[in-house]
Amino acid sequence: MPNAIMLFAAGFGTRMGALTADRPKPLIDVAGKPLLDHALALTENIQTRVVNAHYKAEQIHSHINGSEVQVIEEQPQVLDTGGGLRNALPVLGHDPVFTLNTDAVWNGPNPLDQLRSAWNPAQMDALLLCVPLERAIGRKGGGDFSISEQGELTRKGDFVYVGAQIVKTDRLSEIEKDVFSLNELWNLMAAQNRLFGTVYSGQWCDVGHPHGITLAEEMLDV
Repeated sequence: MPNAIMLFAAGFGTRMGALTADRPKPLIDVAGKPLLDHALALTENIQTRVVNAHYKAEQIHSHINGSEVQVIEEQPQVLDTGGGLRNALPVLGHDPVFTLNTDAVWNGPNPLDQLRSAWNPAQMDALLLCVPLERAIGRKGGGDFSISEQGELTRKGDFVYVGAQIVKTDRLSEIEKDVFSLNELWNLMAAQNRLFGTVYSGQWCDVGHPHGITLAEEMLDV
């Protein structure tokens, strides 16, 4: 069972506008604490925890300082989600890992526990947590995937990937670029019917844009 997690915190947060002029997006407060702390609270029972950083990385370092969470700084360029995950493998190890975006807030069961209970490595190379589009609070745009009765994911549909997954990392070596999205890894897996999804039973809010802060706080009823 996975016992390492990658938390993505290296982006520029451009959709946040002026809010990220003086801080990275993961350090924006929602309901009285930074987004990064909302994410880290979900990971306390995981042995190896890694946060990547690039934009205003010194603030991420300072915020994490004194904890057991490790920060991997991506320089001179940000590596995107796929490149960032591969860059962290020397710390994460080569067993399947969790990954978690830090620009969302959750209300309900721990999403990582739900992934853990549904994970079947004999059948799956990745298991993505999703919600139906109508339950994707703060989402701008359409869905990402369709989910079959067996749980297989295909592109386009009314389910939104909510930024939490378990993924095998061995096929990252097949991608020759340094900077690339996890979408490229998922495409390799989907071509062999190894990309799966499961539906989150609680509430999720995208906090990638300023209005998402208000929506998240309303969802949390604070």
